Amino acid sequence: MPREPVLLGVLLGFLFFICYADPGLDCPKTSPLVGLESDFKMVQHQLRGFLKIIDDCSFRVSNFDMISGSDVYFWGAIAPDFGNLTAGFVVSDQRLNETYKNSTFVVHLRKNITWDGIEVLAVWDLPTASNFGHVLLTNLSNGSVGAPVLAPSPSSDGDLEVTRPHTETTMFENCKVLSDNYRVRWTLNADENLIDIGLEAATATMNYMGFGWANPNSNSELMLGADVAITGFEEDGMPFVDDFYISEYSECLVNKDGSARGVCPDRIYAGSDPNGLVNNTKLVYGHRRDGVSFIRYKRLLKSGDEKYDLPVNHTEKMKVIWALGKIRPPDSLRPYYLPQNHGGPEHVAFGHLLLNVSEHVDDCLGPLDAQDKEDQDIITADANAALVVTTGPALRYPNPPNPSKVFYINKKEAPVLRVERGVPVKFSIQAGHDVALYITSDPLGGNATVRNTTETIYVGGPEAEGVLASPMELVWQPDRNTPDQVYYHSVYEQKMGWIVQVVDGGLADMYNNSVLLDDQQVTFFWTLSGDSISIAARAEKKSGYLAIAFGSSMVNSYAYVGWIDSIGKGRVNAYWIDGTDASNVHPTGENLTYVRCRSENGIITFEFTRPLKPSCGRSQSNEPVCKNIIDPTTPLKVIWAMGAGWTDGHLTERNMHSVMSSRPIRVLLMRGSAEAEQDLRPVLAVHGFMMFLAWGILLPGGILSARYLKHVKGDGWYQIHVYLQYSGLAIVMLALLFAVAELRGFYFSSLHVKFGIIAILLACIQPVNAFLRPKKAANGDAASSKRLLWEYLHVYVGRSAIVVGIASLFTGMKHLGERYGGENVHGLNVALILWFLLGAFLVLYLQFCEKRRKDRTSARGNWVLGNEEDDALDLLSPTGRLSEKESQTSGRMEVQLEPLNK
Repeated sequence: MPREPVLLGVLLGFLFFICYADPGLDCPKTSPLVGLESDFKMVQHQLRGFLKIIDDCSFRVSNFDMISGSDVYFWGAIAPDFGNLTAGFVVSDQRLNETYKNSTFVVHLRKNITWDGIEVLAVWDLPTASNFGHVLLTNLSNGSVGAPVLAPSPSSDGDLEVTRPHTETTMFENCKVLSDNYRVRWTLNADENLIDIGLEAATATMNYMGFGWANPNSNSELMLGADVAITGFEEDGMPFVDDFYISEYSECLVNKDGSARGVCPDRIYAGSDPNGLVNNTKLVYGHRRDGVSFIRYKRLLKSGDEKYDLPVNHTEKMKVIWALGKIRPPDSLRPYYLPQNHGGPEHVAFGHLLLNVSEHVDDCLGPLDAQDKEDQDIITADANAALVVTTGPALRYPNPPNPSKVFYINKKEAPVLRVERGVPVKFSIQAGHDVALYITSDPLGGNATVRNTTETIYVGGPEAEGVLASPMELVWQPDRNTPDQVYYHSVYEQKMGWIVQVVDGGLADMYNNSVLLDDQQVTFFWTLSGDSISIAARAEKKSGYLAIAFGSSMVNSYAYVGWIDSIGKGRVNAYWIDGTDASNVHPTGENLTYVRCRSENGIITFEFTRPLKPSCGRSQSNEPVCKNIIDPTTPLKVIWAMGAGWTDGHLTERNMHSVMSSRPIRVLLMRGSAEAEQDLRPVLAVHGFMMFLAWGILLPGGILSARYLKHVKGDGWYQIHVYLQYSGLAIVMLALLFAVAELRGFYFSSLHVKFGIIAILLACIQPVNAFLRPKKAANGDAASSKRLLWEYLHVYVGRSAIVVGIASLFTGMKHLGERYGGENVHGLNVALILWFLLGAFLVLYLQFCEKRRKDRTSARGNWVLGNEEDDALDLLSPTGRLSEKESQTSGRMEVQLEPLNK
């Protein structure tokens, strides 16, 4: 007989004895906790495992999974509250600084540690004071557990037939790997006609997990007739599960008769079933930890719904199907979550297999380790918007344990704060007088000197506190020496804040202006440069795509959509939207340059440069892209939308947005600011009416009185002329001041403003011109050159003012139509044209009457009676009296007799 196998057997037996022999042979078993067993409660780092206390000195950990930490130990505390847990102590010298995969090992307590002083046994990361998972020994010693017994499980003590109760919702009897990032766990309870199922996937927050049984009568089209559960997380982070039936490969559609088809919840099909249907799934638990989604639910093996629920025969192999993909949130038309097409390759995004749920399976080796573990909201600071710092309840704090209240920044709980070197960050601290903010190198905060450790404080301190009524402003500018990661915390209490990521300069440095759009979910950046504008948009929440549009609503707007395509490339496309359906979204092929789009932890940012006025030929003038003109002097109305996914191919309803801004924001491009959309049409209507009254009635009336009423005896024509001109000029100035005050300024690049200012300047010249009028020559003398020059200047400046003023009226109407898409602008333009045509006919009629009057005067003879120096009146004199020199000349009457020309 060979000696090698014998020696090998002896060696293996010795190793087994060393590993599994009772380590407490020399340790008493006096503690009442000896022999107690419990599951570890998962808190983070995907920790799972089973604890058994062996004796007064040791315990065994089996089936242990955990993602590695930085400096991890077993930790003891006298109570599970935040204060006692953070003030706990290391119970064993054994370090856990590696990733554990279904491991089993024995842990020895330190010599000075006994079970009497341990109420909570935790897995603890020392540098971050993080609880990865724990067991409450108090409940075990009292004969109760923190949760009801969920299922039996094979024992790790060597006898696979012995079972033990599971008390934690993350623990199951069985586990099956569906793909590298997706697993299904289950525990069968055939006696009660139930099966507990846990779906676990390293996937994005907005993605669904689907699992169910295929129709046994289907051979090729496995999805058709399948009974599946769709699970995921709502927008507020709450888990959900719903029972679906697949009648065809399409998104759920409800026909006019109320019947449903496609991938629909059973409760939607119930509308066409007179007996009604019941959801055959019941949510038990769900969480989102370390970038991994986990949801546990129950379902009946055989339900009363024989139409849409398939019976599960637990003793036979049955075909199951699964899928991962994006999910569409509820809207007004479909008030339920709908899975989108999973896409992706088979065995990665979807698949199928044969499964007998009564057979024990456990091929899940180790924890799921997601690449993107950060699920916290990310807020990117910029120099133009202060970060509002408040406090609120700790609901989903990323680094447990935590105090009862934590910091909120811009209404988000303990977000990751991203700042840029060289860019000032403004904090508006409104957290209360008992909470002081500071930026520190210490991951725990709460004044590290109290713990006899050192820290570097970058800004803030005890004085950085304030309330809503009297906020304190704190400004911090990270520099090149600031580490890539620091922390914001409270000076007085540990772990109220979270991480500050410090990156090199970005959008805030690259663009001259930025504003937060409606709901503070999107930041809009821009820089004007000559005849072009550079634009960037950055979302403040995770999404599949980000869109901004220029207009009051998405309909009849020009939109720009940024997304990451299927190969990971960033894309930005321009569209014209003329309706609410996917078929109404039309690519414009706009000439965009310097295009960039990226996604960081699901946060979309895109950039592009475009001309202010697209260059289009005469044949293209009616195309939508040619009408997409940005006038920097006119407020630009900007809205935004986000959704699950986008494509540059055929768009469908699944590409429509799931969330959008509630109202447009008017971005003042020249000023670098923004304001909520306001209806300024009443303001513009008053301004326009006053200008029409001046330029369309009063000022032209004054000119006509001086031109055609001089033959009337007395100075009536002069009174009418002066009063109409000054009244018109006064109304013009009032209308100008009214518009400037309400619109907060004006810019000369607008055609309407250019015409208006020129007309006002010409009108203001006339009173000055009249004041400087040279004296008229004595009767019979030739007029001086100065007098002739003045007469021509006075006449033609006045007429030019009227012409430019009328042009200003028409360009103002055009401006109103471009600003509001005015429904009545066309009719007002027609009315304005008719009014001035009527005025032109009136001038022609008066000119004809003037000619007839002169002809009648000539027919009676060339008698000249008096001077007829009516125009010698002082135009600025309120009485219309003649000047002294001219009154002397007019005091003499001359009669000149001439023979009649026959």
